[in-house]
Amino acid sequence: MLIDSKNILLDPNPILHTKAQEVDLPLSEQNKQILNDMLQYVRNSQDDAFCKEHNVKASVGIAAPQIGISKKMLAISISSEEKKTEFALVNPKIIANSTQKCCLENGESCLSVDPDVEGIVLRYYKIKVQAYNLINEREEIISLKGYPAIVMQHEIDHLYGLLYFDHINKKNPWYIPENTITI
Repeated sequence: MLIDSKNILLDPNPILHTKAQEVDLPLSEQNKQILNDMLQYVRNSQDDAFCKEHNVKASVGIAAPQIGISKKMLAISISSEEKKTEFALVNPKIIANSTQKCCLENGESCLSVDPDVEGIVLRYYKIKVQAYNLINEREEIISLKGYPAIVMQHEIDHLYGLLYFDHINKKNPWYIPENTITI
């Protein structure tokens, strides 16, 4: 399945606001293929030439509901100068989190939200996620902090029918509470 801008659902599509289904393990070949295609899409979207040729927005993550598949699967690829962080997860759930909050100083955006809704999205600074990771082909507990933790929470939200703007303070969209880590 080639994923491009035509496959990405946009709000207010009801699939984006519906809790996704758990995925049976071991993974079917079809679910493996979907997850691998999602990860490849995210990798490709980080190439400017690919984005221009296929009319796609750059991204660091995608969840299956965004391509019309109501299953608890997500793919993330974050590249920094130090390392590349990648996940192809099935049935991820946050099992622990810090009390410390963080946010992106310019707010979040999403492939499924156009135009972007502006405002601050408060997230946990540190999280632990339990999931089956197709990349390593095993159940894992993943510890994340900062930007990767924000991305993971954003994608997990998709699996529960939430979009990032659901977290924005309606009265004061740019409000950042004291002691919040800004990234």
